[in-house]
Amino acid sequence: MSTRKRSDIWMHFVGVNQAQARCQYCKNLISVHGGSTSNMRRHLKTKHPTALLADTQQTTTGTAATTSATASTSTDSGVASTSTQLATATTTAPQAARKRPKQTTMGGFINRPIQPLQQSKVDQALVKMIATDFQPFTIVEDRGFRAYTAALDPSYVLPSRGTISKRMLPNLFEKVRAELQEQIRTAPAVCLTTDCWTSNTTTSYMSVTCHYITDFKLRSNLLDCFVVAESHTSQNLAQELSRVAKEWGIQDKIAACVTDNASNIVKAVNDILKWNHVRCFAHLLNLTVRSSVHQTEIQALILKVKSIAEYVRRSTVASAKLREMQLQMGQVQLRMKQDVATRWNSTYFMMQRAIEIKEPLVSTMALLNPLLPALTPEEWDITKEVCDILKPFEEVTVEMSSERFVTGSKAILMARGLQRIVAHRQRNPSTHEPVKGMVNFLAADLEKRFGQIERVRVLAEATLLDPRFKKHAFVIERNAEETVSRVVGAATHAATPTLPSTEEEEEEEGGTTVNPPSEPVPQFWADFEERVTTLRPGVQNPSTGAMLEIKGFLAEPLIPRKADPLEWWRVRALVYQNICTVMKTRLCIVATSVPSERVFSKTGQIITDRRNRLSPSKVRELVFLNANL
Repeated sequence: MSTRKRSDIWMHFVGVNQAQARCQYCKNLISVHGGSTSNMRRHLKTKHPTALLADTQQTTTGTAATTSATASTSTDSGVASTSTQLATATTTAPQAARKRPKQTTMGGFINRPIQPLQQSKVDQALVKMIATDFQPFTIVEDRGFRAYTAALDPSYVLPSRGTISKRMLPNLFEKVRAELQEQIRTAPAVCLTTDCWTSNTTTSYMSVTCHYITDFKLRSNLLDCFVVAESHTSQNLAQELSRVAKEWGIQDKIAACVTDNASNIVKAVNDILKWNHVRCFAHLLNLTVRSSVHQTEIQALILKVKSIAEYVRRSTVASAKLREMQLQMGQVQLRMKQDVATRWNSTYFMMQRAIEIKEPLVSTMALLNPLLPALTPEEWDITKEVCDILKPFEEVTVEMSSERFVTGSKAILMARGLQRIVAHRQRNPSTHEPVKGMVNFLAADLEKRFGQIERVRVLAEATLLDPRFKKHAFVIERNAEETVSRVVGAATHAATPTLPSTEEEEEEEGGTTVNPPSEPVPQFWADFEERVTTLRPGVQNPSTGAMLEIKGFLAEPLIPRKADPLEWWRVRALVYQNICTVMKTRLCIVATSVPSERVFSKTGQIITDRRNRLSPSKVRELVFLNANL
């Protein structure tokens, strides 16, 4: 062929005539009519897929071989002949041909602007990062962040903090809120928790969280976190809770509301709103333990440990000496912990840490000889016993404060378990009188606060419907039987019997429905039909159906304690349809108001010295997105 062959595909073919070329691998003839190389390229891809790959891998090798052949030619004639043949073979072989380099276009030197869709996606990711990681809006003005963003994508244009605050954040807030409203609207029932908090700017906030079951999974979301400008009276708190419930369309779905023990919120939920009120389990435990450790002898011991902890944490010399002693004794370097007056578990952690590092701590205090009262051997023993007594209370608090797992059904079991532990210590009393007094106080206070917990209806029904516990969680049999009766009643109410359809409805033009008359029952069948009608599927008495379901449910074996009860119900939903409906209104109940308290822990990280001028509306949006993204 006389036409100049520019395409690199000709490295693998030899022209036969103007219309055909022969493949150098399989010797097949390929049509190249009109100079088109498409057929040849398609042939390579289907018949010899590794040929093009070999070109790329051997380009450098072919160049090197050509250079070597040229050098050999100038050495001697004998070798030159061989080298020339090698160079010729290299030039003609398809694997060693050199690909023509492409010229760089002008577009290669220009940064193309980011596409609007991609800009929007990155903007939204930026707003989510600010809300999730507690970043200030001014981060987009920080020199280091701008340099980092430019290094990632020079074409991306950072929005201003005003754009983020006034447009992008509200838009994302409304979008996420609308999605959650749609999701919660499908929930059969919800459990609310609420709490109040005052920020470092002396602004009072109230949070409301929602817990519900969808697709047999327990979900938790923050509904709102807003400023309460009025005084915290029962009427004002009830008004705010009612407003939130109406905004989210859940006023008729509230199975229970969990709060702390404050009289104003208890009255708002119980007396004004008429909702089922559940006292926070963790708050009740906090009151019980704090009261028990406030006895004179125990409190004096705690003050001694606290003074030592404050000294070691405040003094750099003492901290260094403590680390040195721990190294000498081959122990892990641990710091002293300090308690917080409003959290009893912080006192427990402080005393527990003192026990863990007792030997290096005693040695450090002896070497430094500060003007502090030292603990006697008897006081160290009392400290250890107090920690042993408080350990189960701490474990129960952690167990009951989870948001991801069902907790309301555990309340009765946890209360009874703590009562048994304290009763066991009463039967095996300590040799130290302060410890005896503490144990006796715990026993009395637990009975006062949790003695009637089996009578709390929503908790009792949640416990009964948990396939891990059922009636076995109840100490008093009568309470269990009353709970069964209530569940049967609720299941009966939830049942929707469907009568058998003996009439065929046909819709004709104009929307007229014609119901042909049913076939009359002969008189000799009438008595039988009356007696067996309620026994046929679909027309069973709702009460009878509910009783049969609860009987079958209670007869099933218990599942392991660590198993997921909602997964069990997912498998059995079709077997116990009416009981399952009641279950969704009970196992969504949480045992504590800790979810609302966690919201304020995050809010405290948002309202900082660097962000103390945030408006309440911006705090509301940031807290909401942080909790729900």
